[in-house]
Amino acid sequence: MNSTSQLAVGDAVAIGIGGMAIALHTQDLAFRRLLEDRYAGFIEAGSHPEFEFDVDLFEASDQFEPSQTKHADDDVQVSLQGGQWVLRRGDFYARWDARAGRGRIRQSRNPYAVDSVLRIVHTLILARQGGFLVHAASAIRGGRAFLFAGVSGAGKTTISRLAPPDAALLTDEISYVRRAGNAYEAWGTPFAGELAKVGENQAAPLNTLFLLEKGPENRIEEIAEADAVRLLLRNILFFADDPELVSLVFRSACEFVEKVPVRRLIFVPDKSVWEMIR
Repeated sequence: MNSTSQLAVGDAVAIGIGGMAIALHTQDLAFRRLLEDRYAGFIEAGSHPEFEFDVDLFEASDQFEPSQTKHADDDVQVSLQGGQWVLRRGDFYARWDARAGRGRIRQSRNPYAVDSVLRIVHTLILARQGGFLVHAASAIRGGRAFLFAGVSGAGKTTISRLAPPDAALLTDEISYVRRAGNAYEAWGTPFAGELAKVGENQAAPLNTLFLLEKGPENRIEEIAEADAVRLLLRNILFFADDPELVSLVFRSACEFVEKVPVRRLIFVPDKSVWEMIR
């Protein structure tokens, strides 16, 4: 298909992230094409989406840039009201009936409002499946996936930029982790950080989670399990003030650390660090 407008079926654009398609319905042709361009590589033509949203647009002067979205998420409010999830921020208001698989989004014209809605919805879904979104870069090398987590400035963008040609970059900012039986998989996402580059739409078994720290030399250190859980939770994205789901996310972090090695990666910001990541 050469025309992006052919990627949408009818008025819908189906965006597949983490093996799950969410359809966005809009009558606005320009916005639909904007979505197709924004999520290129993650559009699923002819799919049967698990969830669907109708999107209504309003004009707003407050437009978030890609580099601002992680800060804008701090203002997100997510609550369960009358059996429906209510999601709101200055540039969007959404209601979602998870059981019915339907929702409605009223938002400004920029696609970064959709980014936040999609992230929130996926966190709610993953919470019941034993997975999560996490502030981490991720890449596939040698058929195995590696996560690189850390707070802003820890080196996610740096280690992504230094990735060798044989590594497929899944994201430099927000990684998608799914439970797969007794193991875990990392999936590519379109949620980019400072590199402003959409990740590869691929998945692989998760080998190691590295907690990043810049230092004078390259080395890998063991981390106590309790510390690993605490540091992982610090980086997991979750927005809902819901006791049941918060408890599930905590349990997921504990189970993850039991099954996936978590190490501290102290590194010098040059390509030599990738000699340790295999």
